[in-house]
Amino acid sequence: MSGRMHRGWHGPGGRGARGPGRGGWQQADLPGAEDASAWLHGRLPDGWFVGLPDVTIDREEIVVVGELPPVEGEFEDTEAGRAEAAAAIAGRISRFREQTREERIEIARQAEHRYQRKVAWGARIGEVVELFTTASVPVMTRLRQPERIVLDTLVDSGVARSRSDALAWAVRLVGQHAEEWLGELRTAMAKVDELRAKGPGTSGP
Repeated sequence: MSGRMHRGWHGPGGRGARGPGRGGWQQADLPGAEDASAWLHGRLPDGWFVGLPDVTIDREEIVVVGELPPVEGEFEDTEAGRAEAAAAIAGRISRFREQTREERIEIARQAEHRYQRKVAWGARIGEVVELFTTASVPVMTRLRQPERIVLDTLVDSGVARSRSDALAWAVRLVGQHAEEWLGELRTAMAKVDELRAKGPGTSGP
């Protein structure tokens, strides 16, 4: 499995970034995190994961999710067998979390100092992914009545518990069904950032 780095909507230190509050660092002043994936791949101990972990980055957080070795043993394709397999996977992930806790804390401390972003961890076995403590970042926005009606419909139907929960649900849904388009958009935005950094050519005719 190859490691991947995903940038947030505006990219690290991107447009429209604002600081978290009085006395704190400003997001506009965030150090670049383009090399964070490579740094983490080099910093992680050998043998933690099968292949390179996935590294996802936005303006607030770096999330590292690695593949663990599959659990041993054969499980029957029955309800009881599937329950046993799920329990074995949960136990394997729990063991990894406990055994690596202190070293993960130290790696996170170094990465947070280097990139000024919180670091969260997760583990995957097959199709099962468990994220450990991750950041929940509030996002303020203004919505007109048609958008509010959409959120209220999700709440009234029981799909979401509140407007904020409905908004998060909608964002997840877009991410699931538009990943290819979002990837192309991020690539295009990265190209624009590169061109902006280069500036206009200075050579004459």
